[in-house]
Amino acid sequence: MKILIGDDHHVVRRGLKMIILDAYPKAFIEEAAEGATLLQKLKLQKWDIIICDISMPGRSGLEIMQIIKEQAPKIPVLMLSMHPAEHYAIRALKLGAFGYITKESASDELIQAIKTINAGRKYITQDIANMLVDENEDLFADNQPHKQLSNREFDVMKMIAEGKKISDIANQLSLSINTISTYRTRILKKMKIDNNADLTKYALDKGII
Repeated sequence: MKILIGDDHHVVRRGLKMIILDAYPKAFIEEAAEGATLLQKLKLQKWDIIICDISMPGRSGLEIMQIIKEQAPKIPVLMLSMHPAEHYAIRALKLGAFGYITKESASDELIQAIKTINAGRKYITQDIANMLVDENEDLFADNQPHKQLSNREFDVMKMIAEGKKISDIANQLSLSINTISTYRTRILKKMKIDNNADLTKYALDKGII
C-alpha cells in the first residue's frame, strides 16, 4: 500500500506514520509538509490513499483536494483536521473526500478509515451522517448564511471571527493584505453582517469557533 501524508506538523506526520505502520508494516509512506510538495509527490507515484490536513500553509487542504480530483480523480483522499467535523466535514465530502477524521480521534479511527476506503467505500461516521441529513434540511431553510461562503471565504471568516489581524491572515494563507480585505468585504456582504464583532458573535452562536 502506498500512502501520502500531507501535514505541516512533523509530530503529526510521524504519529500518523507510526499508526499506519503498526497495522501495515509493509506500507510505503511518503510525507509532505506543504501543499506544493504534496502536489509534486502526487505525480511521482500511484498512491492508494492521500491523507491531507485541512489547514496547510498556502493552499488550504480543500483547495489541494480539488486539484487532486482534477489531476488524479481515482485517488481517494482522507481529510484530517484539528477542527470538529461540523466545521469542514460536509465541505470536504462535497468536494469528493472519501472521509474526514479529526486529529484528536486519529489514533482510534485512522486504520478503520483506511480499511473502509481500501474497500471502495467512504468513511462516514454516524455524526457526519447526521450532519448530512441536517444539511439537506437546511437547503429548505435559509438560516445558515455561512454556508453561502466559498471554502476560502469560510477559512478567512473563521480566522476573522477568532480575532486574527488581516496581516496575520494574509501571512498564514500566503495572500496579500488587499486580497484578505477583499475577502472580508465579500464575506460581510454575503452574510449580511456589519462588522467583525457581529461576525464573531455569529461564529460563536453557530459553534464555528
